[in-house]
Amino acid sequence: MRVGVISDVHGNRPALEAVLSDMPDVHASVCAGDIVGYNPWPAECIARVRDLEAPTVLGNHDREVARGGGFGFNSMATAGVKYAREVLEDHDRDWLGALPTHRTEFDGRVRMVHGHPNDPDRYTYPDEFSARMLERSGEGDGEDAADRHPDVLVLGHTHVQGHRVFEEGVVMNPGSVGQPRDGDPRAAYALLELGDPEDPVDTGTSGDVPTVEEHRVEYDIETVVDAVEEAGLPKRIGTRLREGR
Repeated sequence: MRVGVISDVHGNRPALEAVLSDMPDVHASVCAGDIVGYNPWPAECIARVRDLEAPTVLGNHDREVARGGGFGFNSMATAGVKYAREVLEDHDRDWLGALPTHRTEFDGRVRMVHGHPNDPDRYTYPDEFSARMLERSGEGDGEDAADRHPDVLVLGHTHVQGHRVFEEGVVMNPGSVGQPRDGDPRAAYALLELGDPEDPVDTGTSGDVPTVEEHRVEYDIETVVDAVEEAGLPKRIGTRLREGR
């Protein structure tokens, strides 16, 4: 089973469309949160993710837009939240607000949280990934073995792409679709292969150890720069996309 993994879209429609155009056929897609914030297409990005029927967890920007949460935002993030609140309709804010902070998918094999299993707002970079993170520690999960020990933990939040493979499983961050912060301005996503040979889009990987492919794709950053300015948002939201920062 091949799964497309995205995170941190942050209202960047050109980047999201580039990622989805570049992504090969997948059995399903998942999103590790922060669909909105910063960039000026929050409604369009919500609609696109919902069209994918992608299981999604609540990001800190999603939460702040939907219901507030007390996260310490800088001026650019605050402006993006304010803009999204103003342009989104109630049904979009309600959908965001109903997203869970933790969830498991694919018969418990994949667990998702925005920042860290113990704290969805905690920034956890790839060099901090550990096998212990695969242990069940979040609220709201079931008590079966799959929930306690998923094969894969998917995180977002840092906007830094990376993954680590342990005997116990894989911890991964697909990187940010809409605002990479690892020095590479290209939009980021990942493919997760769970190795189900009976799935029609399976790549032939066998065995129980999941594999991850990290991908980057170019998109029209200047369109975003212009749209940010036209929306009255801080210019730096757009111009820093050129740097991948």
